[in-house]
Amino acid sequence: MSRAFGEKIHYTESGTGNSGHYYVEQSGRVEEWVPPDRVAHHVRGYNERSVGVELVNRGRFPDWLDSRRQTMSEPYPGEQIASLIALLALLQLRLPALRWIAGHEALDLSQVEASDQPTLSVYRKRDPGIMFPWSKVLAAVALEWLPDAPAHGLS
Repeated sequence: MSRAFGEKIHYTESGTGNSGHYYVEQSGRVEEWVPPDRVAHHVRGYNERSVGVELVNRGRFPDWLDSRRQTMSEPYPGEQIASLIALLALLQLRLPALRWIAGHEALDLSQVEASDQPTLSVYRKRDPGIMFPWSKVLAAVALEWLPDAPAHGLS
């Protein structure tokens, strides 16, 4: 899934895969994939000025671009959200300039051809999606929603 793709080296100039800095499993286990002082190829247009966190979620798996599978429908377990909140608190201590947060669906608004119907376009990124507890996460950390990012991901 996202882990196998993210661990591959896609960008030789930086030596990183198409991944985030951190990977949070559904069990709550957190792994660092890319040190935060290096660029991770996480979301178009924000890589050099962001810390990318990937949350394990099957969402649109196995075919993210199928027009019939465009809703992230898998809930995020409490252990995963608790670990994410702890990680964000730690990052705020380590990176005092860290102020904002947003999901992929608010940052990468580009569309691509649907895999099942080439005449249709779908968004590249739809995560974390409607099942993500934004209100709980935002209430638990001292981060604000990224100014000018579409708020459709907030619930």
